[in-house]
Amino acid sequence: MFRRLPEPGTAPVPVVPVTVDGHPFLALAGDSVAAVLLMSGRLACRSAPVSGAPRGPFCLIGACFDCLVTIDGQPNRQACLVPVAPAMRIETGKGAR
Repeated sequence: MFRRLPEPGTAPVPVVPVTVDGHPFLALAGDSVAAVLLMSGRLACRSAPVSGAPRGPFCLIGACFDCLVTIDGQPNRQACLVPVAPAMRIETGKGAR
């Protein structure tokens, strides 16, 4: 469903190694953490604290807070607003904070 469209005549984008829930993944420089999660096949970033329903990137502009993840040990970061960095550790949420 999610795939990058090629830009004709542009140089290749550098690859950035990250880990998602402990699994290595090669992201592309400039991508947001939310884009990396979607490209890695994860549609849910966390589960709702009350119902346990899966929550994923919804607005992708930082308004809805559905894409909260833990990045490098820092909880409750909005995945849609954080660009990937080399060796970044991304952890999706499981239940209440």
